[in-house]
Amino acid sequence: MSNEQRGRLVLLVMCVGYFLVLLDVTAVNVALPRIDADLGAGVDGLQWVVDAYAVALAALLLVGGAVGDVRGHRRIVLLGLGIFAAASLACGLAPTIGVLLASRAVQGVGAALLLPGTLAIVVDSAPDRRARARAIGVWAAVGSCALPAGPIVGGALVDAVGWRSVFLINVPIAVVAGAVAIRIVADDRPATRRRVDWAGATLAALTLASLVFAIIELGRTGPGPTADASIVAALALGSAFVLAEKRQADPMLPLSLFRRLEFTSATLIAGAMNLGTLGLLFVVTLYLQSVHGDSPLRAGVALLPLFLPLTVIAPISGRWTAQQGPRVPMAAGLLLAGAGVALMTRLEPDSSYAVLLPATLGWGIGIGLLTPAVVAAAVGAADPARSGLASGVNNTSRQAAGAVGVAAYGAAAGRPAHTVAFVAGLHQLAVATAILFGIAALVAIATTTPGGDP
Repeated sequence: MSNEQRGRLVLLVMCVGYFLVLLDVTAVNVALPRIDADLGAGVDGLQWVVDAYAVALAALLLVGGAVGDVRGHRRIVLLGLGIFAAASLACGLAPTIGVLLASRAVQGVGAALLLPGTLAIVVDSAPDRRARARAIGVWAAVGSCALPAGPIVGGALVDAVGWRSVFLINVPIAVVAGAVAIRIVADDRPATRRRVDWAGATLAALTLASLVFAIIELGRTGPGPTADASIVAALALGSAFVLAEKRQADPMLPLSLFRRLEFTSATLIAGAMNLGTLGLLFVVTLYLQSVHGDSPLRAGVALLPLFLPLTVIAPISGRWTAQQGPRVPMAAGLLLAGAGVALMTRLEPDSSYAVLLPATLGWGIGIGLLTPAVVAAAVGAADPARSGLASGVNNTSRQAAGAVGVAAYGAAAGRPAHTVAFVAGLHQLAVATAILFGIAALVAIATTTPGGDP
């Protein structure tokens, strides 16, 4: 097997792992009514079927990237695949809602170990800057495919086999991907062994978990003892994390990394992208199902014009980024996405699909341009030895902001049963998202070096 063929196979296997992680973010949503009927989960239980995975994933992504930098990404990716497969099996066989929630949290742990290492291995396997940017484009496109595939594949599996199949399908795919990875992914353990900053890793995970949990609780129930205590805990743990990292000789997250303006801005832009996109997507999905009357599967199909352009545009953006640098694709993507979501203000309870189509197309093409460029900007601004950490920080920003966006946008939109108020809330959130994307575009223009690497 030639080096080029091996590189393509490595890219394929890493993309399979990345696909599984993101697929489980959305696929489970269409299974929730069946889970409730079978296990008696209740509304709160169903909420945590989604959030247990999201919180664990967001809280531990940074840890996964940092540990991969120290121990070698191949080893950590294989460990993540194994945990993910075992937890998926436990989810599929769960006899009670408690077992399912615990298994979903463990599934998020495996996903957090797996996800940043996939990008780091893809970056390391690319021979030069242009090949790296193209590979990142493919990686981003595959991740984009997982978003529309989730509700469509999940809906088909639930209808044909049952809700447990949504989890069980992960097991053979993860096992095969792990077996192939063992054979083709080179050992990348650092020649100089660094110590893992377990104190920093623990404090970072607890800080993010507390913060995301607080936002979710604020979105679900409003201010209260639980949310207030979580906010206080997040502030205290975050302060302890900063102090601990300053004292470490080899910290998990060198705070000096954020002195690089390009890296900090790319991290913030990535967070803004997911906060607005996943938050508004949550509200639009509720609109389609609860206001417009679409089934979960039909709603997923209706959103294909949002997701499919990502799979086509992301590789093109990867090549564009390789030639011109990330500045122009980032700004253009944000402005186009902002224009698309602004068109959501035209939606009414009985709007035809022709009203939704141009909004989702503009939104999808914009995010397709943005995603590989913002990842390339973050990874390119960090030292090569810290590529896993850069990937972890970027993905942590995206996943944590996405979880916050779902909670915040859902709370702001109100109840779909109150149709007029809900649609008015959708309009206001669309305008707010367009403004957020516009501000992020200005940040990209002001902080990213034009041409070449960021």
